[in-house]
Amino acid sequence: MVSRMFRMETEVDKDRRDLLRIRLRDTNTAASPVLRALRGTPDERELPLHVWVLDAAGDLAGGLVGHTWTAWLHVTYLWVDERHRGASLGSRLLAEAERIARDERGCSASRVETWDFQAPEFYRKRGYDVVCVIPDYPPGITEYTLTKRLG
Repeated sequence: MVSRMFRMETEVDKDRRDLLRIRLRDTNTAASPVLRALRGTPDERELPLHVWVLDAAGDLAGGLVGHTWTAWLHVTYLWVDERHRGASLGSRLLAEAERIARDERGCSASRVETWDFQAPEFYRKRGYDVVCVIPDYPPGITEYTLTKRLG
Protein backbone atom coordinates (compact mmCIF):
# COMPACT_ATOMS: atom_id res chain seq x y z
CA MET A 1 0.00 0.00 0.00
CA VAL A 2 1.30 3.43 -0.96
CA SER A 3 0.86 6.27 1.49
CA ARG A 4 0.93 9.79 0.09
CA MET A 5 1.25 13.04 1.97
CA PHE A 6 -0.05 16.24 0.45
CA ARG A 7 -0.01 19.85 1.61
CA MET A 8 -2.81 22.18 0.58
CA GLU A 9 -2.21 25.93 0.19
CA THR A 10 -4.60 28.77 -0.56
CA GLU A 11 -2.45 31.77 -1.45
CA VAL A 12 -2.75 33.51 -4.79
CA ASP A 13 0.18 32.33 -6.91
CA LYS A 14 0.39 33.57 -10.50
CA ASP A 15 3.20 31.19 -11.45
CA ARG A 16 1.20 28.16 -10.29
CA ARG A 17 -1.91 29.56 -11.97
CA ASP A 18 -0.02 29.78 -15.27
CA LEU A 19 1.40 26.27 -14.83
CA LEU A 20 -2.08 24.93 -14.04
CA ARG A 21 -3.49 26.63 -17.14
CA ILE A 22 -0.80 25.05 -19.34
CA ARG A 23 -1.34 21.61 -17.84
CA LEU A 24 -5.12 21.85 -18.20
CA ARG A 25 -4.71 23.03 -21.81
CA ASP A 26 -2.43 20.06 -22.54
CA THR A 27 -4.84 17.62 -20.88
CA ASN A 28 -7.80 19.05 -22.82
CA THR A 29 -5.86 18.98 -26.09
CA ALA A 30 -4.99 15.32 -25.55
CA ALA A 31 -8.62 14.46 -24.75
CA SER A 32 -10.34 16.42 -27.54
CA PRO A 33 -9.77 15.95 -31.27
CA VAL A 34 -11.52 19.28 -31.86
CA LEU A 35 -9.11 21.20 -29.61
CA ARG A 36 -6.16 19.24 -31.03
CA ALA A 37 -7.14 20.39 -34.53
CA LEU A 38 -7.31 24.02 -33.35
CA ARG A 39 -3.78 24.07 -31.92
CA GLY A 40 -1.43 26.08 -34.10
CA THR A 41 -4.21 27.64 -36.19
CA PRO A 42 -5.28 31.30 -36.20
CA ASP A 43 -8.62 30.25 -34.64
CA GLU A 44 -6.78 29.10 -31.51
CA ARG A 45 -6.14 32.67 -30.38
CA GLU A 46 -8.63 34.98 -28.72
CA LEU A 47 -8.72 38.28 -30.57
CA PRO A 48 -10.04 41.38 -28.80
CA LEU A 49 -13.02 43.11 -30.40
CA HIS A 50 -13.88 46.61 -29.18
CA VAL A 51 -16.47 49.03 -30.61
CA TRP A 52 -16.79 52.57 -29.22
CA VAL A 53 -19.33 55.37 -29.66
CA LEU A 54 -18.17 58.91 -28.88
CA ASP A 55 -20.39 61.95 -28.53
CA ALA A 56 -19.83 65.30 -30.29
CA ALA A 57 -17.36 66.34 -27.56
CA GLY A 58 -15.38 63.11 -28.01
CA ASP A 59 -16.55 61.66 -24.69
CA LEU A 60 -17.47 58.01 -24.35
CA ALA A 61 -21.19 57.58 -25.04
CA GLY A 62 -21.08 53.79 -25.15
CA GLY A 63 -19.00 50.79 -25.96
CA LEU A 64 -18.77 47.07 -26.46
CA VAL A 65 -15.82 44.99 -25.31
CA GLY A 66 -15.51 41.37 -26.29
CA HIS A 67 -13.36 38.91 -28.15
CA THR A 68 -13.59 36.31 -30.86
CA TRP A 69 -12.35 32.76 -30.45
CA THR A 70 -12.76 29.94 -32.94
CA ALA A 71 -16.10 30.71 -34.59
CA TRP A 72 -17.60 32.65 -31.67
CA LEU A 73 -18.01 36.25 -30.64
CA HIS A 74 -18.11 36.64 -26.86
CA VAL A 75 -19.64 39.94 -25.73
CA THR A 76 -18.07 40.74 -22.36
CA TYR A 77 -19.36 44.29 -21.76
CA LEU A 78 -21.92 46.46 -23.52
CA TRP A 79 -22.74 49.83 -21.98
CA VAL A 80 -24.45 53.05 -23.10
CA ASP A 81 -24.34 56.25 -21.06
CA GLU A 82 -27.74 56.95 -19.53
CA ARG A 83 -27.92 60.32 -21.33
CA HIS A 84 -27.78 58.56 -24.71
CA ARG A 85 -30.09 55.61 -24.06
CA GLY A 86 -33.03 55.37 -26.43
CA ALA A 87 -30.92 56.46 -29.42
CA SER A 88 -30.31 52.83 -30.53
CA LEU A 89 -26.62 53.02 -29.64
CA GLY A 90 -26.68 49.63 -27.91
CA SER A 91 -28.25 48.03 -30.98
CA ARG A 92 -25.73 49.70 -33.25
CA LEU A 93 -22.79 48.64 -31.08
CA LEU A 94 -23.98 45.04 -31.00
CA ALA A 95 -24.74 44.96 -34.73
CA GLU A 96 -21.27 46.31 -35.57
CA ALA A 97 -19.54 43.77 -33.32
CA GLU A 98 -21.59 40.96 -34.88
CA ARG A 99 -20.76 42.25 -38.39
CA ILE A 100 -17.02 42.34 -37.67
CA ALA A 101 -17.15 38.90 -36.05
CA ARG A 102 -19.12 37.39 -38.95
CA ASP A 103 -17.67 39.19 -41.98
CA GLU A 104 -14.07 39.81 -40.95
CA ARG A 105 -13.38 36.96 -38.52
CA GLY A 106 -15.59 34.16 -39.83
CA CYS A 107 -17.68 33.76 -36.68
CA SER A 108 -20.97 31.91 -36.91
CA ALA A 109 -22.28 32.53 -33.39
CA SER A 110 -22.28 34.98 -30.50
CA ARG A 111 -22.71 34.62 -26.74
CA VAL A 112 -23.29 36.98 -23.83
CA GLU A 113 -23.98 36.80 -20.11
CA THR A 114 -26.30 39.35 -18.51
CA TRP A 115 -28.20 39.77 -15.25
CA ASP A 116 -31.98 40.00 -14.93
CA PHE A 117 -31.88 43.75 -14.16
CA GLN A 118 -29.56 44.49 -17.08
CA ALA A 119 -30.50 43.43 -20.57
CA PRO A 120 -31.88 39.93 -21.23
CA GLU A 121 -34.83 41.41 -23.17
CA PHE A 122 -32.51 43.68 -25.17
CA TYR A 123 -30.61 40.61 -26.43
CA ARG A 124 -33.78 38.55 -27.02
CA LYS A 125 -35.16 41.33 -29.23
CA ARG A 126 -31.96 41.11 -31.27
CA GLY A 127 -32.28 37.39 -31.96
CA TYR A 128 -30.50 35.90 -28.95
CA ASP A 129 -31.89 32.78 -27.25
CA VAL A 130 -31.56 32.01 -23.55
CA VAL A 131 -29.48 28.83 -23.15
CA CYS A 132 -28.75 29.01 -19.43
CA VAL A 133 -30.38 30.59 -16.37
CA ILE A 134 -28.58 30.67 -13.01
CA PRO A 135 -30.79 31.88 -10.17
CA ASP A 136 -29.18 33.59 -7.17
CA TYR A 137 -25.90 34.38 -8.95
CA PRO A 138 -25.20 36.44 -6.91
CA PRO A 139 -27.94 35.96 -4.31
CA GLY A 140 -31.09 37.83 -5.34
CA ILE A 141 -30.01 38.16 -8.98
CA THR A 142 -30.50 35.82 -11.94
CA GLU A 143 -27.79 35.47 -14.58
CA TYR A 144 -28.67 34.60 -18.17
CA THR A 145 -26.44 33.21 -20.88
CA LEU A 146 -27.76 33.92 -24.37
CA THR A 147 -26.51 32.85 -27.80
CA LYS A 148 -27.25 33.81 -31.38
CA ARG A 149 -26.38 32.30 -34.73
CA LEU A 150 -24.72 34.91 -36.95
CA GLY A 151 -25.56 34.60 -40.58
